[in-house]
Amino acid sequence: MAEHLTEVFAPDHVDHHQRIALGVEYMGSEYSGWQSQSGSARTVQDTLEAALSKVAAHPVRLFCAGRTDAGVHATGQVAHFDTSAHRSPYGWMLGANSNLPSDISVQWIKPMPQTFHARFMAQARRYRYVIYNHPIPSAVLRNGMTWEKRPLSVSRMQLAANSFVGEHDFSAFRAAACQAHSPVKTLYHCRVVRQGRLVIIDVRANAFLHHMVRNIAGVLLSIGSGEASVEWAAEVLAGRSRREGGVTARPDGLYFVRAEYATAFELPEPSLGPAFLGEHLW
Repeated sequence: MAEHLTEVFAPDHVDHHQRIALGVEYMGSEYSGWQSQSGSARTVQDTLEAALSKVAAHPVRLFCAGRTDAGVHATGQVAHFDTSAHRSPYGWMLGANSNLPSDISVQWIKPMPQTFHARFMAQARRYRYVIYNHPIPSAVLRNGMTWEKRPLSVSRMQLAANSFVGEHDFSAFRAAACQAHSPVKTLYHCRVVRQGRLVIIDVRANAFLHHMVRNIAGVLLSIGSGEASVEWAAEVLAGRSRREGGVTARPDGLYFVRAEYATAFELPEPSLGPAFLGEHLW
């Protein structure tokens, strides 16, 4: 086995740099979000960079499609890094996953042209918010979904969610610390569906503001429970005031499930997650 690993990771000393894209899945419950932070905060980026740096035999810096908050998960995160080390895709995969904790996994690796950028080349991003809707909380996957004990009306939630589709100023749904230059984003869809005890909110847009999906989920939870009217969603959107936008939903149920790129890049498109929802949700 040691000889095999030596062969897999043996570097081919070439001076020019290569850009590598990778697909990442992680459970964010034990992390302070994706992005590196000053101090001792444990982040997905730092953990993944450390693993890849061991395989590359030099420091690696990652750039991702969408920076997730503390406690938020991903099944379809895309990132890239530059390296002078030459490994096979299998070598990168085996080496990275051998050095990662069990709650982070590299799903695929693909060499890319230097023109590719995981963040700036992404044409759309997609999130899913998973709610366990039952009077008694579940002990299984308790960190992988948000518990709501009040009965939720999916039909009311969907009527309200329709107000968000299209190009809008989402100031009422952005966190105070949001650094986006503009609050105007385009939502391509905002769908709500029930699957047994689970209620799933699926949102696809060109880009998202800080806490935007969790704030949308917070509004829809209030409407689905009957606490607020269906019309309240449109009123909050039009008001453009975060103070009128209700409670930010917990991070537990939020998943970054896909970043979309031009077909010319030929990136893998794994099934939308999380896997416990099944293959044919939409």
